[in-house]
Amino acid sequence: MEERKPFLRQVAEDIQARFGNDLADIAIVFNNKRPITYLKKHLSEVYGKAIWSPQFFTIQEFVGQSSSSADASALSQFFYLYELHNELLVKEGAEPETLEEFYPIAEIILADFGQLDYELVDIDQIYMELYDTTKIDIAFQHLTEQQQVFIRQFWQSFSIGGHTGIQERFLKLWRRMPLLYRALKEKLKELGQRNYPTLYRNLAEGKAENGRFVERYKKLVFVGFNALSKAEARLFKQWQEEGRALFYFDADAYYMTDTQQEAGLFIRRNVQGIGLQHALGEFSDTIGKRKDTIAVYATSGNISQTKLLHDVLQDCEKEDKTSAILLADESLLVPLLQSLPAVVPNITTGYPLTQSPIFGLIDLWLDVQQDIAHLKRTKVPFQYVETFISHPLTRLDPEERAGLFKDLTDKQLFEVSLEHITIKSSVLPNFFKPVRSAVELLPALVHVLDTLLVAIAAQDRMSQIDSNLLVETKKVLNQLRLGLDKIAATSISFQIGLIRKAIAPVNSAIEGDPLQGLQIMGLLESRCLNFDKVYILGANEGVLPKTSNAATFLPNNLRRAYDLPILENQDALSAYLFYRHFQFSEDIHIFYNGLVNESSSGEESRFVKQLMFESQLQFDIFRQQQPIGFQEPNEPLVIPKEGAVWMQLYDALITKKKSISATALTTYLQSPLQFFLKHVAEIKEPPTLTQEFEMNKLGTVIHNVMETIFTPYKGADKFVSTTILSSKLPEVDALVIREISALYQTEFTALTDLNSMQHLMYKIATAYVRMYLQYDMDKYQAFRIVELENDTDYTLEFPIQVNGKEERVKLYGIIDRVDEVLTADGEVITRVVDYKTGGDTVSFKDLEKVFAANTENKALVQTLFYAYVFEEKTGRKGLEPHLYVARKMREEGTLFNGKGMVLTDAYLAEVKTMFVSFLQQTLEEIFDPEVPFQHNPDAVVYPSDPYTLFYR
Repeated sequence: MEERKPFLRQVAEDIQARFGNDLADIAIVFNNKRPITYLKKHLSEVYGKAIWSPQFFTIQEFVGQSSSSADASALSQFFYLYELHNELLVKEGAEPETLEEFYPIAEIILADFGQLDYELVDIDQIYMELYDTTKIDIAFQHLTEQQQVFIRQFWQSFSIGGHTGIQERFLKLWRRMPLLYRALKEKLKELGQRNYPTLYRNLAEGKAENGRFVERYKKLVFVGFNALSKAEARLFKQWQEEGRALFYFDADAYYMTDTQQEAGLFIRRNVQGIGLQHALGEFSDTIGKRKDTIAVYATSGNISQTKLLHDVLQDCEKEDKTSAILLADESLLVPLLQSLPAVVPNITTGYPLTQSPIFGLIDLWLDVQQDIAHLKRTKVPFQYVETFISHPLTRLDPEERAGLFKDLTDKQLFEVSLEHITIKSSVLPNFFKPVRSAVELLPALVHVLDTLLVAIAAQDRMSQIDSNLLVETKKVLNQLRLGLDKIAATSISFQIGLIRKAIAPVNSAIEGDPLQGLQIMGLLESRCLNFDKVYILGANEGVLPKTSNAATFLPNNLRRAYDLPILENQDALSAYLFYRHFQFSEDIHIFYNGLVNESSSGEESRFVKQLMFESQLQFDIFRQQQPIGFQEPNEPLVIPKEGAVWMQLYDALITKKKSISATALTTYLQSPLQFFLKHVAEIKEPPTLTQEFEMNKLGTVIHNVMETIFTPYKGADKFVSTTILSSKLPEVDALVIREISALYQTEFTALTDLNSMQHLMYKIATAYVRMYLQYDMDKYQAFRIVELENDTDYTLEFPIQVNGKEERVKLYGIIDRVDEVLTADGEVITRVVDYKTGGDTVSFKDLEKVFAANTENKALVQTLFYAYVFEEKTGRKGLEPHLYVARKMREEGTLFNGKGMVLTDAYLAEVKTMFVSFLQQTLEEIFDPEVPFQHNPDAVVYPSDPYTLFYR
């Protein structure tokens, strides 16, 4: 590509040639601020000495000189419009509308008024056209069925039914619009306020307050303009004819001479239609001659564009070149900032509030108030509290955060009572305080922002951005508050919707050097600017150009008739903003999301395709592919019993005699690695709040209820008839609710106090307890309770060999129930009973597989463990191991059995002997240095297992 000067450099050289050093009375006007800095730089380089500077303006600043009135904010105009509209309704004899009713159409009306002013359309005439019923019918016929349905639904939201009602509503609205338009203009004039559409119209029609302001400048220089409104076109033409104006258009002959090229639509119209003269003469044909290679990257996801750009930037040679990242999709700004290599970016687009942590906190506060007000609730979801305590801006003390989270998870509070939320260390201790009326809402939110503003004490770069965002958001909220103070009361829910819409456009400028380093901006902000290297992100069809236009009440056929902007105009502007970078940049990289999903077509912009087919440019297409293949399994985690591990093992289980329970034993059998992590290294399971049903919690409730029922009979000398258990059945419901209350550390007095998961637990627990009691009544004549859970500390020191030396480990058994029962045959049986709520069974296939790693029947091992400890401590012998599994006990019984034999009498004694041998062997293996701790690959791993991460 032949060397070419940047557009603004050409402008600077031409200005020097035309005006020499006489620049003080020249006004140079741009569409936006960014090019001003660049033109100043080029002028200083061209002149090379100190001169009187010309005066620089954006077009709005320039036109603003025609009036001394203050700017009216968009929110102020919205409230003025609402008041004036209701005044007109009253004059018509109609009922005034609420703000909620008027809000959906107000923004559209204001946008239409502004566009009609910019385009100098006769207000009476265009709304008369809409008023004509025949034209309305024709307009509806041109709409698709889907559009007709939408309009019907829109007006039905105002309690208007049927097609006739829709037309009537339209007719009244169109008839009212010219009156409302003039009333708004008068209102602004009375208040000494202005809006820019009115300024443009007044200036173009010769009605400006100070239309002669242009006479103070010797020359008006307009640089880089493209799409002109009718008002701008009339003014520019007039000033050119008066010899006041000079125009520099940034364009290329490639799309200017070809009328099919939409990129040149507006500049062709400016030059050929309006007759504005290009100060630089003929447009050069740069794009048409280029044969350079353009890099196009199809990424596997939207955010992946920023990740891939990171790699591309690192691979590029670090030359003394100007570089810019242009965001066709400006939502990529935050992920881009997180993905950039070690460079200091300079950002023009501004940091949006909606992508900042501040918005997350504001949005959460609004969600809390909406739930309380709209749903009439005194509780909020656990997720709200979790989000708050985890948010960095709340500055919650880590200890309080951990304690609060533990409290909520222990109690399994899926919904948290507002009274239960006590926050002390946060900068926002009253965050969850409910707003009781709509009048309090905005002041309360402003107070939240003020508190945050004070709390941001550090002066690093990001905190300054946060401060700017908070200040700008407060300005918007205060404007909103002033407007709402003047009208009738509105609901909290509506105000929340209004707040969200009002603060959505807020952003904060990120200050940087616009002339140095990597520049980041939107395509629109890149007008007039040239860079050696350009990286365009988000160049997808549907994004570049956009496929939707702003909402309007003016149908497309009428817009065409009055030459108002339509969707094709937006396409032409996007095409121009894209094509113009091919006029200068020597190194262009284009990124788009190549993944097809609900928000992406997976296709590059049609502008890219057009250049591929019509220009001589070459395109290298790079498609980001996720590698498909079989990942090599990670090496399993193996922990040798040596060094600190051995010391911890020996110290915990032998020196300090930490107890080994039946559960710890079966944990080792299933996964030695989990045994080490849980019982030796003592890596605790993290607290969780889950809506999945947890069988261990159900088991706790059932065990405690059964203990409560049988406690009165413990230690009785005589047998008690099982018929007495029937009197306990009516108590079961209340006992279960009491135990659920204790489990979740919350006082429940009735079923209605339970959430859905707790109610399910209640239903299952009551059913299981009744099954257990009924089984005892049906199976046995009488019973005598020998022992119950937690009544006695059943511990036993068990001798084992460790490195050739006898050591002792402590075994610990929590026994659910030991009893003596009288059968119908008069036989007395002594039993150890274990309650199970899961899928356990009393049957087994092979004792060798029971007494082995990854045991076939965990419940049998545990029950034999309880029986052994109890027998050794008490001297009682012959305890039969019984398992109460509610779902299977009627069919299978409760006594363990295998291969047609039940564990009783001689066979039971043999099995117990085998168990003791197996127990000793297993405990000695735990201390065997040659057997490391590692996970058993054959063990079943459940999704709820918190140690899963260590198994891979």
